[in-house]
Amino acid sequence: MVSVTGIREDSRLQIRPLRLKGTFEIRPRVLSDNRGCFAETYRSDVFKENDLTTLWIQENQSLTARKGTIRGLHFQSPPFAQTKLIQVPHGRILDVFVDIRKSSPTYGEWDSIELSSEKCNAVYIPEGFAHGFCTIDADTVVQYKVDSVYSAEHEGGIRWNDDRLGISWGTERPVLSAKDEELPAFSELVTPFE
Repeated sequence: MVSVTGIREDSRLQIRPLRLKGTFEIRPRVLSDNRGCFAETYRSDVFKENDLTTLWIQENQSLTARKGTIRGLHFQSPPFAQTKLIQVPHGRILDVFVDIRKSSPTYGEWDSIELSSEKCNAVYIPEGFAHGFCTIDADTVVQYKVDSVYSAEHEGGIRWNDDRLGISWGTERPVLSAKDEELPAFSELVTPFE
Protein backbone atom coordinates (compact mmCIF):
# COMPACT_ATOMS: atom_id res chain seq x y z
CA MET A 1 0.00 0.00 0.00
CA VAL A 2 1.23 3.47 -0.81
CA SER A 3 1.94 5.74 2.16
CA VAL A 4 -0.62 8.48 2.79
CA THR A 5 2.27 10.89 3.46
CA GLY A 6 3.13 10.87 -0.22
CA ILE A 7 3.30 8.78 -3.33
CA ARG A 8 6.37 7.39 -5.10
CA GLU A 9 8.41 10.11 -6.80
CA ASP A 10 7.64 8.73 -10.25
CA SER A 11 3.90 9.12 -9.66
CA ARG A 12 1.96 11.95 -11.25
CA LEU A 13 -0.19 12.55 -8.17
CA GLN A 14 0.94 13.24 -4.61
CA ILE A 15 -1.26 13.18 -1.54
CA ARG A 16 0.00 15.30 1.34
CA PRO A 17 -1.73 15.20 4.75
CA LEU A 18 -2.73 18.56 6.18
CA ARG A 19 -2.86 19.54 9.86
CA LEU A 20 -6.43 18.37 10.57
CA LYS A 21 -6.82 14.58 10.48
CA GLY A 22 -8.44 13.31 7.30
CA THR A 23 -7.71 16.42 5.18
CA PHE A 24 -5.21 16.25 2.32
CA GLU A 25 -3.71 18.40 -0.40
CA ILE A 26 -3.71 16.64 -3.76
CA ARG A 27 -0.79 17.77 -5.93
CA PRO A 28 -0.45 16.67 -9.53
CA ARG A 29 2.75 16.81 -11.51
CA VAL A 30 2.23 19.66 -13.99
CA LEU A 31 3.84 19.15 -17.40
CA SER A 32 4.49 22.42 -19.25
CA ASP A 33 5.70 23.32 -22.72
CA ASN A 34 5.24 26.11 -25.28
CA ARG A 35 1.53 25.21 -25.68
CA GLY A 36 0.66 25.46 -21.99
CA CYS A 37 0.39 22.67 -19.43
CA PHE A 38 -1.19 19.32 -18.62
CA ALA A 39 -1.84 17.54 -15.32
CA GLU A 40 -3.67 14.44 -14.13
CA THR A 41 -5.80 15.94 -11.37
CA TYR A 42 -7.62 12.79 -10.23
CA ARG A 43 -6.94 9.04 -10.34
CA SER A 44 -9.27 6.61 -8.60
CA ASP A 45 -6.51 3.99 -8.24
CA VAL A 46 -4.27 6.41 -6.31
CA PHE A 47 -7.20 7.50 -4.11
CA LYS A 48 -8.09 3.83 -3.40
CA GLU A 49 -4.47 3.02 -2.50
CA ASN A 50 -4.64 5.84 0.08
CA ASP A 51 -8.06 4.84 1.49
CA LEU A 52 -9.76 7.98 0.13
CA THR A 53 -13.28 8.24 -1.29
CA THR A 54 -13.57 7.45 -4.99
CA LEU A 55 -17.34 7.23 -5.46
CA TRP A 56 -18.25 10.81 -6.40
CA ILE A 57 -21.95 11.15 -7.18
CA GLN A 58 -22.38 14.91 -7.69
CA GLU A 59 -20.11 17.64 -9.06
CA ASN A 60 -20.72 21.35 -8.49
CA GLN A 61 -19.20 24.46 -10.03
CA SER A 62 -19.37 28.12 -9.02
CA LEU A 63 -18.15 31.30 -10.70
CA THR A 64 -17.40 34.15 -8.33
CA ALA A 65 -17.07 37.51 -10.07
CA ARG A 66 -15.50 39.60 -7.31
CA LYS A 67 -12.19 39.23 -5.51
CA GLY A 68 -12.66 39.02 -1.72
CA THR A 69 -15.94 37.11 -1.86
CA ILE A 70 -16.49 34.60 0.93
CA ARG A 71 -18.75 31.58 0.48
CA GLY A 72 -19.33 29.54 3.63
CA LEU A 73 -18.90 28.07 6.13
CA HIS A 74 -21.27 25.24 5.10
CA PHE A 75 -21.84 21.55 5.86
CA GLN A 76 -24.48 18.88 5.46
CA SER A 77 -25.70 16.60 8.27
CA PRO A 78 -25.97 12.81 8.03
CA PRO A 79 -27.35 10.94 6.19
CA PHE A 80 -26.40 13.52 3.53
CA ALA A 81 -22.97 14.45 4.95
CA GLN A 82 -20.42 15.07 2.21
CA THR A 83 -16.77 14.33 1.60
CA LYS A 84 -15.47 16.95 -0.86
CA LEU A 85 -12.70 17.19 -3.42
CA ILE A 86 -12.24 20.86 -4.31
CA GLN A 87 -10.30 22.28 -7.28
CA VAL A 88 -9.96 25.68 -8.95
CA PRO A 89 -9.96 25.51 -12.78
CA HIS A 90 -9.63 29.31 -13.04
CA GLY A 91 -8.26 31.79 -10.49
CA ARG A 92 -7.24 31.38 -6.85
CA ILE A 93 -9.00 30.87 -3.51
CA LEU A 94 -8.15 30.54 0.14
CA ASP A 95 -9.99 27.35 1.04
CA VAL A 96 -10.98 27.07 4.72
CA PHE A 97 -12.28 24.08 6.68
CA VAL A 98 -13.34 23.74 10.32
CA ASP A 99 -13.38 20.46 12.25
CA ILE A 100 -16.89 19.96 13.69
CA ARG A 101 -16.40 16.31 14.73
CA LYS A 102 -17.17 16.43 18.46
CA SER A 103 -14.90 13.48 19.34
CA SER A 104 -11.95 14.83 17.34
CA PRO A 105 -8.92 16.19 19.23
CA THR A 106 -9.01 19.15 16.81
CA TYR A 107 -12.73 19.90 17.26
CA GLY A 108 -13.32 23.63 16.66
CA GLU A 109 -9.97 24.15 14.93
CA TRP A 110 -9.59 25.37 11.37
CA ASP A 111 -7.01 25.12 8.62
CA SER A 112 -6.68 26.66 5.17
CA ILE A 113 -4.88 26.15 1.90
CA GLU A 114 -4.50 28.22 -1.26
CA LEU A 115 -5.87 26.46 -4.34
CA SER A 116 -5.13 27.77 -7.80
CA SER A 117 -5.47 26.94 -11.46
CA GLU A 118 -1.73 27.53 -11.82
CA LYS A 119 -0.79 24.82 -9.28
CA CYS A 120 -3.67 22.50 -10.32
CA ASN A 121 -3.84 21.42 -6.67
CA ALA A 122 -6.95 20.27 -4.81
CA VAL A 123 -8.05 19.72 -1.23
CA TYR A 124 -9.77 16.59 0.08
CA ILE A 125 -12.10 17.25 3.04
CA PRO A 126 -13.99 14.37 4.69
CA GLU A 127 -17.45 14.67 6.19
CA GLY A 128 -17.48 16.30 9.61
CA PHE A 129 -16.06 19.63 8.46
CA ALA A 130 -17.65 23.01 7.74
CA HIS A 131 -16.21 24.41 4.52
CA GLY A 132 -15.85 27.80 2.87
CA PHE A 133 -13.56 29.82 0.67
CA CYS A 134 -12.50 33.37 -0.15
CA THR A 135 -11.64 34.39 -3.69
CA ILE A 136 -8.16 35.85 -4.16
CA ASP A 137 -8.80 36.68 -7.84
CA ALA A 138 -11.85 38.02 -9.67
CA ASP A 139 -13.75 35.64 -11.96
CA THR A 140 -12.68 32.54 -10.06
CA VAL A 141 -14.18 29.15 -10.89
CA VAL A 142 -14.41 26.53 -8.12
CA GLN A 143 -15.33 22.95 -8.88
CA TYR A 144 -15.96 20.25 -6.33
CA LYS A 145 -16.90 16.61 -6.30
CA VAL A 146 -19.04 15.27 -3.44
CA ASP A 147 -20.01 11.77 -2.37
CA SER A 148 -23.61 12.60 -1.40
CA VAL A 149 -26.32 14.65 -3.08
CA TYR A 150 -27.32 18.09 -1.81
CA SER A 151 -30.21 18.16 0.67
CA ALA A 152 -31.60 21.55 1.75
CA GLU A 153 -33.12 20.02 4.90
CA HIS A 154 -29.68 18.77 6.01
CA GLU A 155 -27.78 21.99 5.33
CA GLY A 156 -25.99 23.79 8.16
CA GLY A 157 -23.38 26.46 8.63
CA ILE A 158 -21.25 28.63 10.88
CA ARG A 159 -20.72 32.39 10.69
CA TRP A 160 -17.61 33.25 8.66
CA ASN A 161 -16.30 35.82 11.18
CA ASP A 162 -16.99 33.88 14.38
CA ASP A 163 -14.82 35.25 17.21
CA ARG A 164 -14.22 31.82 18.73
CA LEU A 165 -12.77 30.49 15.46
CA GLY A 166 -10.80 33.64 14.52
CA ILE A 167 -10.32 32.67 10.88
CA SER A 168 -7.90 34.79 8.83
CA TRP A 169 -9.64 35.12 5.47
CA GLY A 170 -7.17 37.55 3.90
CA THR A 171 -9.74 40.24 3.15
CA GLU A 172 -10.94 43.23 5.19
CA ARG A 173 -14.28 43.88 3.46
CA PRO A 174 -15.65 40.62 2.08
CA VAL A 175 -18.55 40.24 -0.32
CA LEU A 176 -21.14 37.93 1.28
CA SER A 177 -24.56 36.51 0.54
CA ALA A 178 -27.41 37.52 2.85
CA LYS A 179 -27.77 33.85 3.81
CA ASP A 180 -24.10 33.52 4.86
CA GLU A 181 -24.28 36.73 6.91
CA GLU A 182 -27.06 35.16 9.02
CA LEU A 183 -25.35 31.86 9.83
CA PRO A 184 -25.10 31.07 13.57
CA ALA A 185 -22.01 31.40 15.77
CA PHE A 186 -19.84 28.37 16.52
CA SER A 187 -21.05 28.47 20.15
CA GLU A 188 -24.61 27.84 18.88
CA LEU A 189 -23.59 24.80 16.86
CA VAL A 190 -25.09 21.47 17.86
CA THR A 191 -22.85 19.30 15.75
CA PRO A 192 -24.38 16.25 14.08
CA PHE A 193 -20.91 14.65 13.99
CA GLU A 194 -20.39 12.91 17.36
